[in-house]
Amino acid sequence: MSFHQKPHTFVSQVALRVNNIVKSLRFYEEVLGFQVLTRSSTKAVLTADGTTPLVTLEQLSRPEPKQERKTGLYHFALLLPSRADLGEVIRHLVKTGYPLQGASDHLVSEAIYLADPDGNGIEIYRDRSNANWEWSDNEVKMATLPLDAQAVLAEAKNEKWAGLPSHTVMGHIHLHVADLEETKVFYEKLGFDVVSKFPNQALFMSTGRYHHHIGVNIWNGRGADAPSESSPGMKYFTIEFPDEKKRDIVVNRLKEIGAEVSKEEHAIFTKDPSQNQIKLVVQ
Repeated sequence: MSFHQKPHTFVSQVALRVNNIVKSLRFYEEVLGFQVLTRSSTKAVLTADGTTPLVTLEQLSRPEPKQERKTGLYHFALLLPSRADLGEVIRHLVKTGYPLQGASDHLVSEAIYLADPDGNGIEIYRDRSNANWEWSDNEVKMATLPLDAQAVLAEAKNEKWAGLPSHTVMGHIHLHVADLEETKVFYEKLGFDVVSKFPNQALFMSTGRYHHHIGVNIWNGRGADAPSESSPGMKYFTIEFPDEKKRDIVVNRLKEIGAEVSKEEHAIFTKDPSQNQIKLVVQ
């Protein structure tokens, strides 16, 4: 059973503010291998399978440099179906010459890291079988070890790059926040359980015993401010609930703790304590 479909609650999309949509599209299509689902002069919705939106790009009307040391996106993470797929992505990126920022073995997964032209962080990863994840006292064992890139590359099958595999999904999102304890309380109200932590630095949360759907850290500083809405970065990310009832329960919990909640068509929007905006939808 996938951790990114019913009966789980999970992160499914991210919307980004960008300075130059033409430049960004070139990166997301040619370097990452997305397809364009819909496009206007100021907005583009990107997909891997031709039907499911994963990333939305929105052109800023008054572009300004990305603000550093703020809350917001650390990275969004694209989950590939297999290790061979990760090998093919690595080989393609090596051929394009686009710079990687890192590559790690996290025990539960193998991952590479890079950033888009506006500095928005991106992880591309594959999961090891969850039968091999180690759990102790409801915490999953994760680490940051060097990736055996040669072994991953050796599994790549297709010589010709054909873009992201159609079964690519939004695996998780990792955020900069201002306060870990406040953030923990908020996401627990959304239905996520803490499954791993770096004490006083980062928390990882999920539903259904996934290694994490949401990561949060205070690496940009405890008490960091939210970025300007004129700065490139994350506009919002989407959480999908299996049904209306589960979403209603969460919305009531959010109202009880005084969280900001607003409705827009079929979606409900809220903000975490660090002003990261979240779109709550039903699958």
